[in-house]
Amino acid sequence: RWLKTNPARDVKRPRNPPHRKRLMTDRERDRLQLALGYLEDGKVETKMQQVAVAMLLALETGMRSSEIIGLAWSQVRGKHVHLPMTKNGAERDVPLSRRAVELLEKMRGVDKQQVFTVDAASRDALFRKARARCKIVGLTFHDTRHTAVTRLASLVDVLTLAKIIGHRDVKSLMIYYNPSVDETADRLG
Repeated sequence: RWLKTNPARDVKRPRNPPHRKRLMTDRERDRLQLALGYLEDGKVETKMQQVAVAMLLALETGMRSSEIIGLAWSQVRGKHVHLPMTKNGAERDVPLSRRAVELLEKMRGVDKQQVFTVDAASRDALFRKARARCKIVGLTFHDTRHTAVTRLASLVDVLTLAKIIGHRDVKSLMIYYNPSVDETADRLG
């Protein structure tokens, strides 16, 4: 009780930085696939190729890198993946497109327990190296989630999308949903 007034009373919290709006283009995806040594008709034999599959799976599902890298075969259940613990502390079932199922099947035989054997630090380093080789600026692995949400939004209703992505609050989807104005105009007809 030594102070008569709160010295922090007039201090204002800084504004949150603007949300990222960066999406991965198809051309960037293709260039990164090549830089990571991934071929559609080839086998997955290297950690770099595993990173490519993880990136493609993220683009298909909107799953976080940690959810993908930590995926065990026991969680893969036909047309969906069961995530027993997610970032928000809840479990979630993620539906899989035909393409996502194909990508997971390419990982069969890499390990008996885990789908991926690359760890988070290696995934990050290998992705960054590939991005640098491609001279792609401003793209992060997490931008695959933004890209997936934006693409999925044209396929499913907003409540289904929130469930797929694992958002309890539909408003939080606005952080990830980033369609271009031209795409919106095309949808209007």
